[in-house]
Amino acid sequence: MPIYWAFLTYMLLRPGVENHEYFFMFDGIDKVLHLSIFAALGFCFIAAFPKIRFSYYFQIILIYAFLTEIFQEEMNLGRSMETLDIVADTIGCLIGYYIYKILIRKFSN
Repeated sequence: MPIYWAFLTYMLLRPGVENHEYFFMFDGIDKVLHLSIFAALGFCFIAAFPKIRFSYYFQIILIYAFLTEIFQEEMNLGRSMETLDIVADTIGCLIGYYIYKILIRKFSN
């Protein structure tokens, strides 16, 4: 969990680079990436701390999402703060949480 969190922080805050056009690139791919990495983060976080209350879980992930977006803007490394990234992060953490809950319910019986 700490290794994934450190890697995610690095990837979210590293300097922006010019993207090359690849066959799988499309408008909004960054939002899909935000959603998927925060779904993985949310899943790992709730798996590591299964007894945490949902409100604490949600607050911790949202604070992290907001901080990374603020740092992107303030560091001036070619990244910018985007509200839709935070929306994608929020949806991703909710997806990760509910996937964990569904899997636990399915395999605990």
